[in-house]
Amino acid sequence: MEFTVISIGTLSKNPLWQERSPVRTSHSTTTLVRSGAAVILVDPSLPAQILEARLFERTGLKPDAITHVFLTNLKPVHRRGLDLFPKAIHWAAETEIELARQALATAATHLGPQADGREKLAAERKVLAAIRPVPDQLADGVDLFPLPGYTPGQAGILLKFVARTVMITGDAVPTQGHFEAGQVFQESFDIHQAKESLAEVYELADIIVPGHDNVFVNPRGQ
Repeated sequence: MEFTVISIGTLSKNPLWQERSPVRTSHSTTTLVRSGAAVILVDPSLPAQILEARLFERTGLKPDAITHVFLTNLKPVHRRGLDLFPKAIHWAAETEIELARQALATAATHLGPQADGREKLAAERKVLAAIRPVPDQLADGVDLFPLPGYTPGQAGILLKFVARTVMITGDAVPTQGHFEAGQVFQESFDIHQAKESLAEVYELADIIVPGHDNVFVNPRGQ
């Protein structure tokens, strides 16, 4: 088993840098996990053309080599490049999928006469229809790890190596700075739950792949 960071994410605004309004385009950290025959891409955030080039630069792989795509949550920033992988199985946590369905149903009842609104809703439904509930074990040594709080269905994956554990957290850990300061996204659905998830990452993970930053070692192990 191995993992490779394909693209290092960033925040549109980072309050730890005293930024109060967006100053850049946000994108999520994208990670590739290989275990046996499974080739799992986590959070394909970059636009498809850029992501295809970055994937080849970092791994030598083409999009058809990806067997599964896992979305840590269903926010649009985590899935900009999803269309690049039509042959892969698309996964997200079941809670996240169900809440997205409810949100689309609610949006449909408030939809105005504008054609572009109907088209956007249809496009979202098409994306959601292709996403399946993720199993508890994605592959050998690759386990689903619920990290609710930022969204109710936010989830990461835990990679179990012989001498260490690696947690790919998505937005449960925004950046290394947030982790070291014990902070979560202030716009989280449930701040208390988000902080509990952050504490779980601190206790269990030796190496952390955050939602919008580079991989780092858990300070408790230093």
